[in-house]
Amino acid sequence: MSAQFHLHKDTIDQVSQRADIVDIVSERVVLRKSGANFRGACPFHNGTNPTALTVSPARQMYNCFNCGAKGGAVKFLMEIDKRSFADVVLDLANRYNVPIKTEEPEKAQEIQRQISHRDRLYEVMALTTSFYQHALYATQGQAALAYLSQKRQMSKDTIQKFQLGYAPAGWETLMGYLVQQKQIPVTLVEEAGLIVPRKTGNGFYDRFRDRLMIPIHDTRGRVIGFGGRSLGDEEPKYLNSPETALFSKGTVLFGMDKARDAISKSDQAVVVEGYFDAIALHQAGISQAIATMGVALNSEQMKQLLRYTESKNVILNFDADKAGITAAEKAIAGFKELVFDGTVQLRVLTIPDGKDADEYLKQHSADSYRDLLKNAPLFLDWQIEQILAGQDLNQADHFQKSSQAIAQLLVNLPVDSFFRTHYIHTSAQRLAQGNSYLALRLEQDLRRQLRNTRWQSNKPAPSLTSVGNALHTAESQLLQIYLHFPQHRAYVYEAILEEDIEFSLSNHRYLWLMILNLIDQKKTSLASEEPHANHLIQQLQIIAAENAELSQQLQHLLWLDDNSRVGLLRPQMVVRTAIAKIQYVMCEKREKHWLDLFKTKDVIADPEFGHHCQAQIQLEKQRKSEIQKLIEVNYLDLAGKNSHNFSSHSGIDF
Repeated sequence: MSAQFHLHKDTIDQVSQRADIVDIVSERVVLRKSGANFRGACPFHNGTNPTALTVSPARQMYNCFNCGAKGGAVKFLMEIDKRSFADVVLDLANRYNVPIKTEEPEKAQEIQRQISHRDRLYEVMALTTSFYQHALYATQGQAALAYLSQKRQMSKDTIQKFQLGYAPAGWETLMGYLVQQKQIPVTLVEEAGLIVPRKTGNGFYDRFRDRLMIPIHDTRGRVIGFGGRSLGDEEPKYLNSPETALFSKGTVLFGMDKARDAISKSDQAVVVEGYFDAIALHQAGISQAIATMGVALNSEQMKQLLRYTESKNVILNFDADKAGITAAEKAIAGFKELVFDGTVQLRVLTIPDGKDADEYLKQHSADSYRDLLKNAPLFLDWQIEQILAGQDLNQADHFQKSSQAIAQLLVNLPVDSFFRTHYIHTSAQRLAQGNSYLALRLEQDLRRQLRNTRWQSNKPAPSLTSVGNALHTAESQLLQIYLHFPQHRAYVYEAILEEDIEFSLSNHRYLWLMILNLIDQKKTSLASEEPHANHLIQQLQIIAAENAELSQQLQHLLWLDDNSRVGLLRPQMVVRTAIAKIQYVMCEKREKHWLDLFKTKDVIADPEFGHHCQAQIQLEKQRKSEIQKLIEVNYLDLAGKNSHNFSSHSGIDF
């Protein structure tokens, strides 16, 4: 409904008073109590900070410290749903039973009619759901009920929970019930997508006939559409509701209304392809499952899903056969960008023997399926396995095809990321099949190929010489390794002291001073084992909690996502390269300093000073060249030998 009117101030004021900000935001974002407020991930940008959004019940306001989004309940719904102020207020007025007044009283009746019309559509869908449920237990529904209870092995509770039903075989059975018995206008039933106009002559017929009916709900639990499975040979096997005012297939995830609390609690979402896979998982107690209804997931659906998992952990479970793998690749296509830039921690589970989740659970326990979830590989590892599957790498053509396909995959990763470095290394190892000399050559070749290929992201690739980017990344990696890899703390500490590294970014510098103070106070040490897990991190969180802004700035250091952890799997190598990058940026600054002096001073009057400036500029250029080579080196010392030998001219020795 697009509102073309001016709402009366009384209506707006009452909606503002009755609409609860926590109630509204919690329908779209997982919120957790934090003192007097609530915190969650901000839905308005792609950040991974799980506490960027603060919601204040006292002030009835939300605020994101990262992107600056802020406002009240109405503003939140306007921004997230891209709707007008009037439309949102009307929706909330209907929800909270607020009388509608307009500045033009004659329009109030028409507005109420439009709201009532949408409510009538929900009423039609609810009546239809009850009709199908009743038909399932009638004589005509015996075959459908047997299919559910025997073939699908569904309990009565599961059938009731998902409101499963049966559409009778007659051509006008549902239409007769709704139009003749319930006196619902035929136009409204057609608008709900339940009946279809006849191609010849007048009249309508039921869209769903002799089908097992699966209601599709919105996140508030209201039925908005149906999926119907044929019980015989009728095609298509699955028939969904058409696009209606209530139902849009590209914006709905089946089972989200029942899964979102479990997704939040387990910090994990399991995405399957079919209705019955999701239902079977829920019956087995794996309630964080939702289904795509056979269509490719798009980025908006994925962002909707990510609101409920702090670590952005999504496991895609499609069939292990060729069709299932194709379907998985199709499902991923719409949000690959979110995977490659680290927004989604995507894993792919393909069940052994080509089974789907429903089939697997008929022969195995729920715990067995949970073990499969735990061992599901990251998307890139799975994709590399698909590339190498069935290839004989001893054959030149197979080898070339595989290496080219892997290069095309890795080019999607951000240039200045250790995530990319990790996969270049592991891919070279896989292709080399144990030949260490060949592995080094392949790693070098992969790096060369990727350097010559433009990064396939819509976002600009970071520059090595970008101070804001390079320093932030390098300093973050040093601090992340120190915090999350206790066995390497002494190494990081010694490297920073030996190379006289100073943190340039204020929040990094402050965190390092906090760590040094805790060492001086003997509340932490450089020992490889802590008194208990996350001992140091917990102390730092307590200190940082006193300053909300600082706490937000340090969140990416105190909390590590899967992509960041994979990128730090070879800590000593990461430390050496991070220090080299910091030194590279410092060289750039010194070079610029001497160049500015050369340009501003009268070097003709003082040629000796001019020669000195030129010598310093050339010295910094040479140091940059040496450091650049070290950063791009083929990491010959994978075991970390000589890792403490920092050279005097560049600060690093690989």
